[in-house]
Amino acid sequence: MDETPSNVVAVLARIPVESIVAALPLYERLAETSDVHVFTFGPVRLAWVGPFLLLEGADEAARSRAATIMVRDLDVVVDAVLDAGGDLLDGPMPGPNGRRLVARHGDGNVVEYVEQVAPTRS
Repeated sequence: MDETPSNVVAVLARIPVESIVAALPLYERLAETSDVHVFTFGPVRLAWVGPFLLLEGADEAARSRAATIMVRDLDVVVDAVLDAGGDLLDGPMPGPNGRRLVARHGDGNVVEYVEQVAPTRS
C-alpha cells in the first residue's frame, strides 16, 4: 500500500450566510469546536470553523464554488486540472490563508483550492 499522504488535506463546505455572528453558534456546535478563524478576502468576510467556511457578503461568483479544498501542494492541482481539460479562473495567487486558485474542472464544477499553511486563529 502507498504510504504517501494525499495532497488533499481537507474539504470545506462553503456556506453563504447573512451574518457570521448570527450563524456561528450553530456551526460551532455542529463542528464541536469554538476554534474559529475569522478573516476577510476582498469584500467577503469569512469564518473557518471545523469543516465549514462561512461566507458573509459573498457575490454570485463566490457562491458558485462547489467547495474549498485545502491541499499540500497547489502546483500538483494546477497540473491535474489542466491535464484533465479544466481551466484556471483565478490564480494561483497569494491569499489570506496561503496560495490559492479557483479552477473550473472539465465537468464544469468550480472549486477553490488553498495551499495549506498553519492558520492564525482569532
